[in-house]
Amino acid sequence: MKQDPLAVETQMHATPEEGKSKPSPAKTRAAGKIPWGGLLVLAAAGFTAVTTELLPSGLLPQISRDLGVEESAVGSLTAAYAAIIVFTALPLSRLLGGRVPRKTLLIGTVLAFALSNVLLALSPNLEVAIVARLLGGIAHGMLWSSMAPYVARIVPAHSVGKSMAVVFSGTSIALAVGAPIGTLMGTLMTWRVSFVVLAGVGVLLAVLAFWLLPAAHDPGTHKTPSIRAALKLPGVIAVATAWPLLLLAHFTLFTYVAPFLLASGLPEALTGISLSVVGISGLVGIWIAGLTADSRPRRSVITAVGLLLLAFALLPVLGGTWVGVFALMVAWGVSFGAIGIYNQAAILRAGGEHKDAANGLTVVTIQLGIAVGAGYGALALTTVGAQLVPLAAALPTAIALGIIIFSRRGGYPAGPHETGPRETGPRETGPREK
Repeated sequence: MKQDPLAVETQMHATPEEGKSKPSPAKTRAAGKIPWGGLLVLAAAGFTAVTTELLPSGLLPQISRDLGVEESAVGSLTAAYAAIIVFTALPLSRLLGGRVPRKTLLIGTVLAFALSNVLLALSPNLEVAIVARLLGGIAHGMLWSSMAPYVARIVPAHSVGKSMAVVFSGTSIALAVGAPIGTLMGTLMTWRVSFVVLAGVGVLLAVLAFWLLPAAHDPGTHKTPSIRAALKLPGVIAVATAWPLLLLAHFTLFTYVAPFLLASGLPEALTGISLSVVGISGLVGIWIAGLTADSRPRRSVITAVGLLLLAFALLPVLGGTWVGVFALMVAWGVSFGAIGIYNQAAILRAGGEHKDAANGLTVVTIQLGIAVGAGYGALALTTVGAQLVPLAAALPTAIALGIIIFSRRGGYPAGPHETGPRETGPRETGPREK
């Protein structure tokens, strides 16, 4: 039987102390065991990260009054957070990749989130608050750069998609309830309390991570992640282009969903409800992706992106009624939730031995997609009007779908349970196994 190279690599470089105290990650992986406790800790870390990223937007008026600055100036807390991710994710991945044990790196990023939120809660002015957010953005970039490659090293190869679905469920939960609950807490008490609570959660998660996350050390001779080598792989280019386009499309409408609903004749109170519907439906999409990402990745991602495109295209037509808007919001949430899992599995598969660099690349391009999405949505809002913003979102979705369809051999190959000729190797001509 062919051995898992990641298991062999970890086994060769495990320390004697690790081998005596508990089964090595290699043995756990080879035995087909999934460290569910560790995956749930990572999901909670993702929840904390996304809630940290989004919370200032919900508490913007309170922060503005407390710090004595304009609301537009408080918006710099979100801008600084996103900008630092773009500029630091790749350099830090190259600097720390293979030099710092992955478990240690993950625990460090969670503690950095906690420190960032404490500093923000104690900020006497906007300048200190921005510094706190810069620290949080650095931690955010490192978390998403390192988490997926780490998961791929501690679970069986045939369970990567299912494990990613568990870990990245924290993102949808944060979108659905994390930021709203934090906003409510800040409204009922103070905005500072919300960030103190988030900091406390971060410290608790760091302790749990120390006990529940298995070690996944890289060998001492591990090469620095090479973006240049990753870019030579056509599959990496395809995924690193299609995935950000889908994030761009999502945030084009997500950012300006309130003007769209108002232009469609629906009440303003529906905005918060509709966004929660998208977030909750995303959990269903993640669950579906967990069942299909390993066995039928190509057909599933094409179906999910096609459904997202259909939802965006129909919203200007059917989005003026309660039934129509909720049905299409559900379709939007389910498809978008699944798309994240399919693309995360795709970039790890396409990256091969350069998966760390490839994943770090997508962290940067995704942040660019999010940032451009908000600007692109603003342009659509002023040029074609709020009611046609969903059609503006449909355009990058259609481009991404085309990239996925034509990337049959690199970024989005067929899986083991999909019918038809396999795209990743020569077709067997021997007798079928029964």
